[in-house]
Amino acid sequence: MTRYFPAFFVVLWSTGFIGARMGMPYAEPASFLSLRYVLAIALLGGLVLVTQMTKNPAKWPSWRLVGHSIVVGIFLHGLYLGGVFWAIDQGLSAGISAMIIGLQPLIVALLAGLVLGEKVNMRNWLGLLIGVVGLGLVILPKMEFTGSGVMLVPVLVVMMAMFASTFATIYQKKFATNIDVRTGTFWQYIGALIPSAIYASLFETFTFDWTGELIFALVWLVLVLSIAGVFMLLMLIRDGSVAKVSALYYLVPASTAIIAYFLFGETLNLLQLFGMALCAIGVKFAFAKAKT
Repeated sequence: MTRYFPAFFVVLWSTGFIGARMGMPYAEPASFLSLRYVLAIALLGGLVLVTQMTKNPAKWPSWRLVGHSIVVGIFLHGLYLGGVFWAIDQGLSAGISAMIIGLQPLIVALLAGLVLGEKVNMRNWLGLLIGVVGLGLVILPKMEFTGSGVMLVPVLVVMMAMFASTFATIYQKKFATNIDVRTGTFWQYIGALIPSAIYASLFETFTFDWTGELIFALVWLVLVLSIAGVFMLLMLIRDGSVAKVSALYYLVPASTAIIAYFLFGETLNLLQLFGMALCAIGVKFAFAKAKT
């Protein structure tokens, strides 16, 4: 079953952008994320309690691992998602945001060797570079440039969000892999709530327009992405190379474009289809093992 986790993960992670598109028009970004995290914390807390009555109870981590999980949550969910949502809310196109985030696999591969001692062979590097090219072809038709050009501050915020996610991925692999994903994710969302709630309290009003789209987006993002998707991500990081896991992000824009095609009628041209093929080839090379 776990052999299919990468494919399931890509599809689930892609729905996050779809959910954001559906829900963001009806709520402020940090307020939306704060509510999402509160609901995820409540559900995960209930899940942990229920498992105590089963044959596979969730194991409570040491306070050291709790601290590590909170740090991961602050960076992976709080700062990464918060930065991306804020930038898009400020008018930065999702295409440009995705292109910047798409640089993460290269950054992770560079740092994984230095920090974790992971070996990235030439086939892996070739795959990462092919993935960047494919990612650009998928996103390029969706990029929107106005006469005023690309806004500097939102771009910088998304870049910081990308580095926050990169840091969290490597930190998780180095310090917080030996933890039950159920309790680990619970504490991650405790950490994620800290920056989101602080920002929302200072700069937002916690106002929600309770439309059907907002409710559906919130339920989907909490149940499917915040719990199932993050469980898969943590297990992939635990069991594999962070450079290879990060390479899966190349497939997310392509998967998102396909889902948007069926849900919203967004068009797909030949350039994007070619880019999707390159992304798949890039990930195949990125996961290749060195020949011995």
